[in-house]
This record gives sequence, C-alpha cells and structure tokens, in this order.
Amino acid sequence: MKMFYVIYPDYFDELMTKAIKRAGYKQYTKMHGLTGEGEESEAKLGTSYSPGRNKTLLMAVDDNEIPRLLEMMRELRAEHPKAGFRAFTFPLEECV
Repeated sequence: MKMFYVIYPDYFDELMTKAIKRAGYKQYTKMHGLTGEGEESEAKLGTSYSPGRNKTLLMAVDDNEIPRLLEMMRELRAEHPKAGFRAFTFPLEECV
C-alpha cells in the first residue's frame, strides 16, 4: 500500500475534492490550517504579510492506484498552473 498525500491552498479545496470524488475515491482525510512556503507559490503563513493557508488530503491506496492519482494531479496542474499544489506518495507499512 501507499499513502497519497497532496498539499494545496485553501481556495483550491472544492476543485480538489470534486476531482477526487469524480475519480471514485470516497475515503480520505483532510488537515486544515497548514502554513508553509513552496517553490511555485507565495508563502502561506496565515498572517497579514503572508496571508492564506494550505490543506492536505491523504488517502491510503493500493500501489496500482498511484499512477492514476498522479496523472489526475498532472492534469489538474495543467488546468490550474498557478494553484501551487504538490502531490507525494510514500510507502504505507501498516494500516489497522
């Protein structure tokens, strides 16, 4: 199994959620109110100087689902090049 992890700006939440659900995924976890700075977007630190925050979406999926999810993220990035989000995968050793 793998953990699929995507971090994106708050304002992109509706589009991200719709894309995940449209692809048939129903189980995920979100974390809200995250701050940080990336390569392709302005800092989102939740301050007046650096407004905005990020969210993350995590899903435990079978290894064979990862190419499909990554392709979906590539398509979203192509459609919204300034959204400033990143997708990651990493091994998931156990799930209880």
